[in-house]
Amino acid sequence: MSEFLSRRFDGMKPYAPGEQPQGREYVKLNTNESPYPPAPGVIDALGRAAAERLNLYPDPKARSARAAIAASLGVRPENVILGNGSDELLAFCFQAFCDAGAPAVYHDIAYGFYKVFARALGAPSRVVPLESDFGVDVDKLCPAGGTLVLANPNAPTGLALPISAIEAILRANPRNVVVIDEAYAEFGAESALPLIAEHGNLIVMRTMSKSRNLAGARLGYAVASEPLIADLNRMRFSFNPYNVNALSLLAAEASVRDEAYFRQCVGSIAKTRRFASDALQRRGFELTRSLANFLFARPGFMGGGEYYARLKEKGVLVRHFADERISGHVRITVGTAEQMQALLDATDEIIAAGGSAAAGESIALE
Repeated sequence: MSEFLSRRFDGMKPYAPGEQPQGREYVKLNTNESPYPPAPGVIDALGRAAAERLNLYPDPKARSARAAIAASLGVRPENVILGNGSDELLAFCFQAFCDAGAPAVYHDIAYGFYKVFARALGAPSRVVPLESDFGVDVDKLCPAGGTLVLANPNAPTGLALPISAIEAILRANPRNVVVIDEAYAEFGAESALPLIAEHGNLIVMRTMSKSRNLAGARLGYAVASEPLIADLNRMRFSFNPYNVNALSLLAAEASVRDEAYFRQCVGSIAKTRRFASDALQRRGFELTRSLANFLFARPGFMGGGEYYARLKEKGVLVRHFADERISGHVRITVGTAEQMQALLDATDEIIAAGGSAAAGESIALE
């Protein structure tokens, strides 16, 4: 770093994104992208007519896309805000709702950006450990004692709380904002969206990167009461009112209008998840009951870092985290049936070969 960087960032570790390899073809199961293309209507929307509009700024209120998303969820457009990925909206939550009187509260094993946002934005934090089985002790969050950010399903464990537990948390925290990060909820978890009408302190965060097959478009949205959306828009307009580009807005609108294709893709991933989970268990893996588009697995025949390295040698990428509590595990994105079979074939070769290999690169849960 340079001599000019503010001293308040001394020791800050930035978020480490998953590998995006170049120069070699991999079976890429490391960043929880969808293995399927966007809905056919998205391709049509991003045609020549859209490209010819790129000389103009996008609508800063994202009215058309917001209306389409709101209609698909059964809420009003005033209950929706769009962001450059849900990460941007999460950052606005840390900025708007966390201070000395309301520290950020999140789990020790959770989406790595929570800790980074708290550090970067100067938000005090209270970190709540997960249980030994990676479950959430709801009593420890009732009350949370600050602005609660809860991934449901959790990342990287894939475990999800039922709606009754979310209700209990909301009832116990009436004076604090509760952010439920539902990046993976559409793959099988109960959504907290129905609770927004009765809980003015609830924000439900969603992304189109996973279930809508639009990771490259970087489009996320949050749903909440109108006053909370107004707070988030105050952050957004103070930072970048044109935060979502015109092409992403068109893609989002077209995507939510094709519900059948969305259901087909989500259903295929859930089916493949069950198949891959059963197959890995037969090979000696321990797995959590993931309701996301990934599996959290501990190989019984070698360490997580070694398994990651062996797979990479064979052209299959998964993700390994160096944090002590989960270093024995890997996170495996659920791809197509063919991609998962490639993972299983490589695993069978590793098991058959036995022996030891030097552990490869590990990504800390930053």
